Amino acid sequence: MTTEHLLWVGGSERAGNGELIPVENPATGEIIAHCHSASQEDVVSAVELAHATYKSGVWSRAPRHVRAEVLERAASLFETHLAALIEIEVEQTGRAVREMNAQVPSLVKWFRYYAALLRTEERSVLPTVGKLHNFLDRRPLGVVVQITPFNHPLLIAVKKLAPALAAGNSVLLKPSELTPITSLMLGKIMKEAGLPDGVLSVLPGYGATTGKALVEHPLVKKVDVTGGTAAGRAIGEIVGRNLAKYTAELGGKAPLVVFKDAGLDAAVNGIAFGAFIASGQTCVAATRIIVHESIYDEVLQRLTARATSIERRMGSPKNPECMMGPLISERQLKNVEELVDEAYLYHERVIQVGGKKLEGQGELDDTDFSKGYYFPPTILAYSKPTDRSILNTRIWREEAFGPVVVVVGFSTEEEAIELANDSEFGLGAAIWTRDLAQAFRVSEQIDAGIVWVNTHHRNDPSSPWGGAKSSSGVGSENGIDAYHAYTTTKSTIINYASAEEMAAEDWFKEGAGNVRYG
Repeated sequence: MTTEHLLWVGGSERAGNGELIPVENPATGEIIAHCHSASQEDVVSAVELAHATYKSGVWSRAPRHVRAEVLERAASLFETHLAALIEIEVEQTGRAVREMNAQVPSLVKWFRYYAALLRTEERSVLPTVGKLHNFLDRRPLGVVVQITPFNHPLLIAVKKLAPALAAGNSVLLKPSELTPITSLMLGKIMKEAGLPDGVLSVLPGYGATTGKALVEHPLVKKVDVTGGTAAGRAIGEIVGRNLAKYTAELGGKAPLVVFKDAGLDAAVNGIAFGAFIASGQTCVAATRIIVHESIYDEVLQRLTARATSIERRMGSPKNPECMMGPLISERQLKNVEELVDEAYLYHERVIQVGGKKLEGQGELDDTDFSKGYYFPPTILAYSKPTDRSILNTRIWREEAFGPVVVVVGFSTEEEAIELANDSEFGLGAAIWTRDLAQAFRVSEQIDAGIVWVNTHHRNDPSSPWGGAKSSSGVGSENGIDAYHAYTTTKSTIINYASAEEMAAEDWFKEGAGNVRYG
């Protein structure tokens, strides 16, 4: 028997008038829950409530220390609910429980970071000429909409919510229709932490209905989305017509460059982590592996062994020994299969390992792979590092969002940089080298918003996370920048001149004397 989840609006559960959403476990193909979705009328009602709550000042004008205390309580409550959150996150995403046991507890850092920022942010006083005291304040925008994807439901929701709430906004969160349950749970946690009713509503629904109604509403002052490039552009066009603020974290096709002096054990571990964590369903997944030709064979051999080892230990995501779970849906599986099959069709010798959906029973725990959307770690590469024909395939350029890497060789540093930048995307990138000068030199020339050296996929609430090319989005998450993006600057100028000095400033006095300007 499946459970049924309602909308979260105004601090309580509320039935939605939209289409009922089935939530599937991608490991088994079973429907684990049904979720109410928000109709256009539901959206209008929620936006108006959020706007009224914002105008009331119950949160938007609450003292900074009050907002900080709520975020700190949210962090503590989040920790008490970890077991339930992790269990549902594993079930709705298919992510391995070992991944969720590592990721979900870390999310409290975002609540605590922005609570600390509220307590420590200083107000600027500007050197305005004259007897004027000019200070700046950060004020909330009002009603903001956040749209989150399926791959990291809690992580990305918390990354967006913490700065938006810290700034004093009212938030409407639309989670992916594939993974809405933990976001609804988050709404209840925030209420328990003391967030006033109406400040946060969670509205599951489909993008074409619920999402569209949210982003086009004229009372919405900012939209923050994580998703694909095509969707991001479509949303941006709507947001632009309303002259609202916009942040978008979109597609990626991250290069990972391995130079000849890199520590190979660490580099291969880094490739495997960057490529196969979350079954490759991350925007910064290391998908284009660029290896110096002198170590190409050894890296390929070690990486193939690592991929085979991961495949052998694929199974039920609930199994603590499971290394990698399924893709999120049949649609996503077909997209990955199509890109891999095309590469194989024109380049028969390209597949080193993987390449086909898993069937039968798993070696780890007898999981029936045929019921889920399991795709193994896949390596596409030629035996010779100088063979570049794979660069002409779609898989080199398009975001697969699956556990698939393309490996190519290079001979010079300039060639490595050219290959790394051979993409419309520019979100994440990684370099593996022991040469510090080379690390500085190359990272400076790679067109990416985030460059890791001798590591991958590091994420901290203080560190900005955004793209350097338009196909990877606009703006950034994390850090002070994200907080500022949820605010508007208010400049206040106080004239503290004496009464006599003020009286002397008469613009329209008789005569032709000098007057000030500015």
